[in-house]
Amino acid sequence: MPGSPSSSWAIYRARLKSSFEGADPRVCAAFWLFGLINNVLYVIILSSALDLVGPSVPKGVVLLADVIPSFLTKLTAPYFIHKVPYNVRILIFVALSACGMLLIALTPATRDGGTIRVKMLGVILASLSSGGGELSFLGLTHHYGHFSLAAWGSGTGGAGLIGAGAYVVATTSLGLSVRTSLLAFAFLPVIMLISFFIILPRNPLIAPGRKQAGYESIDGDEQYESPSEIPHDGDDAAARPEENEGLLSTSIHSASGRSFTSMSRSRASEAWGSLKVNLARSRGLFFPYMLPLLLVYIAEYTINQGVAPTLLFPISSSPFQHYRSFYPTYNAVYQIGVFLSRSSTPFFRVHHLYLPSLLQVVNLVILTLHALFNFIPNFYIVCVIVFWEGLLGGLVYVSTFAEITDNVPKVDREFSLGATSVSDSGGICLAGFLGMAFEVWLCNWQVNHGRNFCKKL
Repeated sequence: MPGSPSSSWAIYRARLKSSFEGADPRVCAAFWLFGLINNVLYVIILSSALDLVGPSVPKGVVLLADVIPSFLTKLTAPYFIHKVPYNVRILIFVALSACGMLLIALTPATRDGGTIRVKMLGVILASLSSGGGELSFLGLTHHYGHFSLAAWGSGTGGAGLIGAGAYVVATTSLGLSVRTSLLAFAFLPVIMLISFFIILPRNPLIAPGRKQAGYESIDGDEQYESPSEIPHDGDDAAARPEENEGLLSTSIHSASGRSFTSMSRSRASEAWGSLKVNLARSRGLFFPYMLPLLLVYIAEYTINQGVAPTLLFPISSSPFQHYRSFYPTYNAVYQIGVFLSRSSTPFFRVHHLYLPSLLQVVNLVILTLHALFNFIPNFYIVCVIVFWEGLLGGLVYVSTFAEITDNVPKVDREFSLGATSVSDSGGICLAGFLGMAFEVWLCNWQVNHGRNFCKKL
């Protein structure tokens, strides 16, 4: 019967099957775990901020220690990291993140200046690993196609839910100490080793000159049946049309370290030429991809860090017994929205990235105005807006990298995926400073206008 639940379910199953047709389960599983593990320690560190530094130290210190090293890594590493093979990078990232978590966990629980500095060093190590991991895994998706990017995005979205939930369960439900919990989480990076060296099919990296069944080619050589047919550096450039379609046709290296064009110069001249080419590539990425991603992250993290702590209602009109319950609830609702939208790439895409970015700025304006003038009637409407905020943020993140995969020529794509990742960390860094100022300003405004809920946290 047309329109019946059974026929609707059949249509949905057919669409679902079509959306994942051609997906390699091993690729999807590996990249989902990459996204999860690379981001989950970042979330756990933020969730444990109060336990790490105590109530007298601003929690923004932990946020900035968790973000600034990642931002600097993403800002600089795309210009030299192609010299390091992926398997070596994975080992470095696992070592950094595990050592960082062990340093945090094994440092004495006293909260004097010295121990806090040691803990922040551990946070910095984990942050360096997370930043390098994100730009590397995004670059790696270039070798494995759209489904790897979709799985990575979903894994990063799941990290928010799983990371925050795991810390609460470990320290509250299971009654483990903070130290024991962090020690247990320090072994999570081992999963990244298993994902790369055991789960992930390695053929696209081991034999990059050939087209691999089920994967995207990485340098436009798919028209040649064997390596002997691939033109060499001295051949006519017209035989390689893909190389002339890049953001810059003088591209030198992909992140896998393979040469695209020869340069009869010294190594120093070659390195300088490579840097100039990549800087020009970055300029070409800024307005179509970097800027909308930067805007959405500035807006959403300013909401999360600066505005959300002041979105409070009288306890009598809320489902809570304590004012400090509002903020983690908003964070959970936000993370659900992020997870759903970051998992949506096979089903839904946005191509005009500025629209959702500007809508996120609208969310920031609306919630800031409510914090000032208290015009939203109840807590649940704020939850809807925060959920919408999470949807927009996750959607811009995955759509940005999907647009790069679709629109940037293959010769430039691997660098572009990694370089664009600097925008999210840059946005979070700026929002960290803005958020601290926003929270103080909004709380003081509320107190001066007869609403002192923020002082009861």
